[in-house]
Amino acid sequence: MANDDEEYVYDEESGEWMPASELAAKQAAADTVEVRDAVGNLLADGDQVTLIKDLEVKGAGQTLKQGTLIKSIRLTGDAQEIDCKYPGIKGLVLRAEFVKKR
Repeated sequence: MANDDEEYVYDEESGEWMPASELAAKQAAADTVEVRDAVGNLLADGDQVTLIKDLEVKGAGQTLKQGTLIKSIRLTGDAQEIDCKYPGIKGLVLRAEFVKKR
């Protein structure tokens, strides 16, 4: 329930007046990017993922094989890119379409 003292603002998207705190929460939820793996599972910071195909890592001169476990991913704010740590490769960024949540 909204406080009687709370300021109301006009939400142009819905065409309704709503408490300012409710509108702020709605806008924050809209700003979050959902990152999904190859089979549609929702990914989050700290998840472990497995590669679904061999990937040649440009600049590192090595190939990550299908089934390789990547621990503790970080979301980048992009719907398709995840930041990863892997021994011997600095700054590894993988596309979410090539991984499956473990």
